Amino acid sequence: MFFKRHIFFCTNKKADGNGCGYISGEDGFNFAKMYLQSLDQWGEDKYRASKSGCLGRCALGPVCVIYPEGIWYSYVDDNDVQEIIDRTVLKGEVVARLAI
Repeated sequence: MFFKRHIFFCTNKKADGNGCGYISGEDGFNFAKMYLQSLDQWGEDKYRASKSGCLGRCALGPVCVIYPEGIWYSYVDDNDVQEIIDRTVLKGEVVARLAI
């Protein structure tokens, strides 16, 4: 595998605040990228965060999904994203309170 784990953040924006469109996944993605880089855990043979289009779980948004396990999360703020990275991306543990 090119990355140990890969986390995708829905950054799709929908009209008139439908679903998670009014809650930007951009913030979660930006934090994840900067945080992984600050830990020197970004890149080949390490970890990666990427933007995605609609992941189809709008009512639960904002959402992200981690591969290869396929673990789905809903999050509220940078603290949640940091916990997802610390526990799931880096250690392979599930954060039950954020899992969907």
